[in-house]
Amino acid sequence: MRTLMWFRSDLRVGDNAALSRATHDADRGVVAVFVVCPGQWREHDWGGPKVDFVLRNVAALSAALDKLSIPLRILRVDRFDDVPSALLSLAKDTDCDRLYYNRELEFNERQRDDEVERAFEASGVDVCAFDDVCILQPGTVLTEQEGWYTVYSPFRKKFGKVFDERGGCTLAPKPKRQPEAPCDSDPVPTQLETFDAPDLADLWPAGESRARDRLKAFVRNRIEEYHDNRDAPGMDGTSSLSPYLAAGVISPRECLLAAMESGGSDTLGPASGGGGAGTWINELLWREFYKHLLIGFPKLSRNRNFRGEYDSLAWREDPEQFGAWCAGQTGVPIVDAAMRQLASTGWMHNRCRMIVAMFLTKNLLMDWRLGERHFMRHLVDGDLASNNGGWQWSASTGTDAAPYFRIFNPISQSKKVDPEGAYIRAHVPELGALDSKSIHDPPPMARANAEYPPSIVDVKASRQRAITAFREFRQ
Repeated sequence: MRTLMWFRSDLRVGDNAALSRATHDADRGVVAVFVVCPGQWREHDWGGPKVDFVLRNVAALSAALDKLSIPLRILRVDRFDDVPSALLSLAKDTDCDRLYYNRELEFNERQRDDEVERAFEASGVDVCAFDDVCILQPGTVLTEQEGWYTVYSPFRKKFGKVFDERGGCTLAPKPKRQPEAPCDSDPVPTQLETFDAPDLADLWPAGESRARDRLKAFVRNRIEEYHDNRDAPGMDGTSSLSPYLAAGVISPRECLLAAMESGGSDTLGPASGGGGAGTWINELLWREFYKHLLIGFPKLSRNRNFRGEYDSLAWREDPEQFGAWCAGQTGVPIVDAAMRQLASTGWMHNRCRMIVAMFLTKNLLMDWRLGERHFMRHLVDGDLASNNGGWQWSASTGTDAAPYFRIFNPISQSKKVDPEGAYIRAHVPELGALDSKSIHDPPPMARANAEYPPSIVDVKASRQRAITAFREFRQ
């Protein structure tokens, strides 16, 4: 049997359930395939940073597969609608008897996969699909009433119980090297003409080995202090693994097992233990929580509020203020630093994601979907579940969201998480000469001297405006 392995958001050789099984089932070789879908990617708000990162990792994957005598073929179609026929043609051309892939959880992706399965089965070609994107597959962590958890804390407790009852998790067997390649590999495109190609290779190098190096360095050098340093954007206190997890260059199971080993535990229990390892495990499981919700509540993939009662909330429209937010010219230094970090690096510190999201949805009272879309178009780690979950949390429209009356004060947050102003100095250099007190909210003369704009909104008054708007809407 010759197998066809379809890669999507699982761009790795190690701990890949579908690839492992495809290589062990095959006796006439394996053909791998990746499908480039520019039109669909644009509809899903993929931006240049993510496309560039994905393509560079596809190239690294091709090199890794070559060592296993597995050629990687590249198909290009514009939309998901064209994927079934393109894949089926490739399977016939390469004489493959069975298709293998790891399931994706987003609504359009699941529809595409259903169509692929129907097309293959109608042509007499078997399909084997695997659950690989999560540590525990959606549907295994449910309430006593067999419902979906919508609050993280009880989800976390049940997750730990299910995980431990199953004996934890193991990594998929290493893929088997094939006797010979059935065909040649295709060249991987270095860029697509409809997407910008940012130069982020030094910041986000491609390849499974680079992701694993980051994990090892984090566990060795920073995880012990993670709980103390994770909220400080001016420090290198996080794992910086989110792009690799989003593209599937490293598996969440490998990350979890490394964290558990570093914390000296082989069980999860009902709650994460104290210290850095336990805190980072919680972040991995927040990712799981948001992934599971995509299956439980498909509307999250369709631009809808999780809490439907907010569907008629009247958000403000102010293109000028929104443009200032996007450009990092709001006059609020921590907000501008974060937005400029996003523009220049394709990434933003997680605490700052919450600060800028609350600023947009509460202080500016603008629709969270505007911010969600802007993030997706600029993030190298753009991921629907996590991005949507974070934005709806900040907007108070989501699951387990921040109450509408709890609104970050960006200036207070800045003083708390970046007391010396190191983060602001790094990304808003015109304020670099200010002292650590005034840099968080420069006085008018200092702003004028630095050619830095006044704040586009009064932070305290806009906070009260948001509280009043939400309260009156709920009443």
